Amino acid sequence: MPNETAPLDRSLPVTAPVRLAVVGAGPVGLTLALFAARLWPAAEVTLFDARPAGQDVSRDPRTLALSLGSVQLLQRLDVWPAEQAQAITQVHVSQAPPTLTGLPIKPELIINALDEAVPQLGAVLRYGQVVAPLQRAWEAECAAAPARCRFRLGTPVSALKPLPDKRVEIDAGIAEVFDLAVVAEGGVFSDQARKSLAHDYEQTAWVGNVQLDNSAAPGMAFERFTRHGPVALLPLKAEPGDAPSRRRAALVWCVPRDDDPVAPLNDHQRMTVLATLLPAAAGTLREVGPLKSFALGLNAERTLVDGRQVRIGNAAQTLHPVAGQGLNLGLRDAFTLVQALRDAKSLDSALRRVEWSRAPDRWSMIAATDFLARSFTWKLPGLAAARGLGIAALQALPPVKSALARQMMFGRR
Repeated sequence: MPNETAPLDRSLPVTAPVRLAVVGAGPVGLTLALFAARLWPAAEVTLFDARPAGQDVSRDPRTLALSLGSVQLLQRLDVWPAEQAQAITQVHVSQAPPTLTGLPIKPELIINALDEAVPQLGAVLRYGQVVAPLQRAWEAECAAAPARCRFRLGTPVSALKPLPDKRVEIDAGIAEVFDLAVVAEGGVFSDQARKSLAHDYEQTAWVGNVQLDNSAAPGMAFERFTRHGPVALLPLKAEPGDAPSRRRAALVWCVPRDDDPVAPLNDHQRMTVLATLLPAAAGTLREVGPLKSFALGLNAERTLVDGRQVRIGNAAQTLHPVAGQGLNLGLRDAFTLVQALRDAKSLDSALRRVEWSRAPDRWSMIAATDFLARSFTWKLPGLAAARGLGIAALQALPPVKSALARQMMFGRR
């Protein structure tokens, strides 16, 4: 008779119970835990997070941009807050003047959901509006199956240690042993320990909310490339009391850190400067709310998998916000990992499959955002004109534009 206290041989098919630890109860960690509980019957899932159990996550005002693929993943989990989300139906990308002056082409690219035969390109909503329904769904799973699903709020994980039998020891006040540990606890670039691939862009992102007149098409997002860096406007859902002639948008304004043109300005001065940077299609800027700043950089692991430890989301790759794809990459990481674990013959084969299958999506997005972010620090003559020509070329080539739109919605497949 086999020794029932001996560690399970994980070279065998993944049919016996597998103890899975998920570190981080943000949107990526919660999504992973829910998919594991619902799609992988062998999983016994314990979700750790440092935040207090009584904290109201629904009040977190940070803005998130989700691609259509991410919206569909949350819809599949039945946690999509459709009434609170603002759909993105058009994306307007342009290069600020002086660019291509005197030429009969415009340095602008417009991607329309109708042209791609989809209801929306993505959606915008607050962090709390995403995390709160995910957390409620996970708490319901824990209540329905307490032997399989556990929620350890107020329990920071201080260390993960690989054991000789391939399992992972987690130090969360007391030592616990798991067959597999997934770290989904990201944070921002300035607070992170540096990973294998790290680069400080020496840029600052100023973020907050603005109000504009209501002349732009509903659901239109803007990205404007300026000499200092990209400026993005993401459409927000109207709030009670908003004037019908106004619309809200989330602002991401990227500038050099050492020569920051935003920091010394008051709100009125910031509005005046910002109004000169935005395209006419965005409408007239009416108000700029308080802005917060954070440092920008690339911080990525070369591999997602290290033994029986896996990093996903911002724990695996923290990117420049120029393409708004960080969270979307993390949600795809989570879903792909659970699919591989559910279908594989062993944990080892599943993790090898995840590493290879996620590489094209991860590295294409890392390379694209890194190239764009670095390009704003280059002092090369004609660089802005070259970027403008590239934008105009995409607009003039519908098949290429559609391929780009599909990658932004669903990742590289």
